Amino acid sequence: MLLHEQVKRAIEKHKLLSPGDRVLVAVSGGPDSVALLHILHELKYELSLHLEVAHLHHGIRGEEAESDARFVAALAERLTLPFHLRKINLPRLKSDAGKGNLEELARKERYRFFAALQRERQLTKVATAHTQDDQAETVLMWFLRGSGMKGLGGMEPLHRMRPDGKSASYGITVIRPLLDVSKAEILEFLNAKKLAYRVDRTNRDTRLLRNWIRLELIPKVKERSGARFSARLAHQADLLRDDDLVLEGLARRALDRMRRADGLDRELFLKQPAALQRRILRLWIEEARSHLLGVEFVHIAAMLELIVGGPPQSRVAVPGGLELVKEYQRLRLEKRSRKLQRASCYSYELHIAKPLNIREAGVTVYSDLISPPLADWPDGLSEAVFDRALLPQTLTMRNFRRGDRFQPLGMAGHKKVKELFIEKKIPLSVRATLPLLSAGGEIFWIPGCGRSAAAKVGPQTAEILRIRVVPGECKGEM
Repeated sequence: MLLHEQVKRAIEKHKLLSPGDRVLVAVSGGPDSVALLHILHELKYELSLHLEVAHLHHGIRGEEAESDARFVAALAERLTLPFHLRKINLPRLKSDAGKGNLEELARKERYRFFAALQRERQLTKVATAHTQDDQAETVLMWFLRGSGMKGLGGMEPLHRMRPDGKSASYGITVIRPLLDVSKAEILEFLNAKKLAYRVDRTNRDTRLLRNWIRLELIPKVKERSGARFSARLAHQADLLRDDDLVLEGLARRALDRMRRADGLDRELFLKQPAALQRRILRLWIEEARSHLLGVEFVHIAAMLELIVGGPPQSRVAVPGGLELVKEYQRLRLEKRSRKLQRASCYSYELHIAKPLNIREAGVTVYSDLISPPLADWPDGLSEAVFDRALLPQTLTMRNFRRGDRFQPLGMAGHKKVKELFIEKKIPLSVRATLPLLSAGGEIFWIPGCGRSAAAKVGPQTAEILRIRVVPGECKGEM
């Protein structure tokens, strides 16, 4: 089968291109990208494509790099295609960054360049010349780094991405039409057509992991496993990507089922298989950050350790300035504060029949006086009723103080409010701001926990005070 027919079949199989697509072809001048450009040019009219050429000059290799740029510019001119060149100083960028490896920095700069061109030229796809051999190298590289299924799935034929992986108002669609084509087939195609190409001498530097894999590791493996090793590895990556897609869908559905207004349901999370738990956490972080840069296995493992066996209320740092917060059966992701601030003390007088907006707690307290008999008794812990005549005249709503004690209804003695919070599993984030009904140093009611035996409504009650705590602020003044 002719190579352009093989590539056309891959385009159809993976739905890489549509009639009318405006495609930016990334051309370094090496054999793979030169072959890709010629093949797409051969298919240009058949597939109704608009093609443009992009070349990034990295600012290294001196005159050799200048010659590469001139070569690609001349190639684009011969094919009468628009040509775009960008020059950068990669060593200086690395020095300014102060960290990272040169290869990864170069990749990021390339995709920034492609994204800018796509917006400026209203292009729809970016075509890169990754081959089957590149796929095998990528899989081995991720394997050596201890990657999971996503990394071992290698590169996708079609991949929608954002420059740097971060949130942005734009993204680019990268296609890899040569992913099923071997390097040997590329060279055979170029030789048959007598097409010139450039050779980058830095590709022989085995200090770079990818080059060492290509030049030393794979040849040794092929001696024992046969010449089709790269093809088999690439095929395995295809299978793993299919499996990964299924697991990703299961994880998304599981994540949606365990969502609550205040986070995730820990109990439902723990019912998921470990493989889905890790994926759920990654999806959750990605939603919060719009990307997963810097999130590694060790971070997910630390989160799982906290969720499964950590203290009932605890937190752990997540890359990107976030924290996973565990509060009994609730899990939350929130921005990590540089310094945990103690909640300020508050105390407000309760004026009956006037809504009390407690901004510190994010609640509104409603109160009213009603005549007995009581039609409906409180059916939840966010509402309580009292005999008004048995309460002090002045009532306050205040937050918890260290040493507070409380006599719950039905209990002979007093109990530390802190111990009651622990028994009722009131989250730490709620304890500090929860409003308590008190007067004269005595606590009569703790929403969510219970009321005291004082001022119970009985046969002799002439006037009933009903109090409700409702999340959210009212429009009235305090």
